[in-house]
Amino acid sequence: MKRPFEVDVKEYPFKDRWLPYRNGNIHYIDEGNGPTVLLLHGNPTWSYLYRNVIKELRGEFRLIAPDFPGFGMSKAPFGYGYTPQEHSEAISDFIRRLDLKDFILVVQDWGGPIGLNYAIRNRDQLRGIVLMNTWAWPATLLPMKLFSLVMGGWPFGYWLQTRRNFFAKVIVPHGIHHAEKVTESLRKAYTDPFPTPESRIPTWVFPGQIRKARSWLAAIESGLPSLSDLPAQIMWGTKDSAGFPLEVMTKWQSYLPMNETEILDDSSHYVQEDRPDRVAASIRKIWTRTSGGKII
Repeated sequence: MKRPFEVDVKEYPFKDRWLPYRNGNIHYIDEGNGPTVLLLHGNPTWSYLYRNVIKELRGEFRLIAPDFPGFGMSKAPFGYGYTPQEHSEAISDFIRRLDLKDFILVVQDWGGPIGLNYAIRNRDQLRGIVLMNTWAWPATLLPMKLFSLVMGGWPFGYWLQTRRNFFAKVIVPHGIHHAEKVTESLRKAYTDPFPTPESRIPTWVFPGQIRKARSWLAAIESGLPSLSDLPAQIMWGTKDSAGFPLEVMTKWQSYLPMNETEILDDSSHYVQEDRPDRVAASIRKIWTRTSGGKII
């Protein structure tokens, strides 16, 4: 299949792969050989977010990074609503069809609840988890609730997303602490997937779901105790202004007691852009901590 937009081959030097999904498709990259790592993005990013992690690790691991339907180079099927529930169903189907087992799950932003919804139902398939600036429970903090209402509820938020491509143009650059990394190539890679108002609707749906998916998020939280024995590496960008203070990290530590935590004072929301080296190191750490599914 042909790419729907071009991306700098020096930044993203990977082979495209496509998996049919209903009457759409899921674009993904599958690089390297070795222990399997599944990398899940959030809003409004795509597999490009993990490019530097993949380039560093593809000599050691098999790294798989899909684009959710409606994001990156994936094409959503007819009638797709872009809700996290639908994305999680798509990813669960993706995992099943690629027959992924004993893998390390890497999540951030909406990739957290989307991936954790699979994890709590398939604990035996996971070797460990790397987790960055995310959540998987109903929002209780006022900043997140207000963000959801303004960006995903009010007409002004709809206008910002669909007419101004606000998430891709503004939120992403502001969510990267190291300003020198926000190049024109990077800006283009995040805005090009959303060339029209209609194509930007997925980026508007996500913030509204912080409130609307409350019962779904509560169900995920109720299952988190099943992951208490899961080896975890938690990385937290402290410069994040997207509603992820240290108290959210602390909550993760309570749910994932087998964690090792790294606080990153030089990272914002998109840790993969600010410190891909630390993300790569955390993946390696999960591997070295585990052998045959047991902590060593």
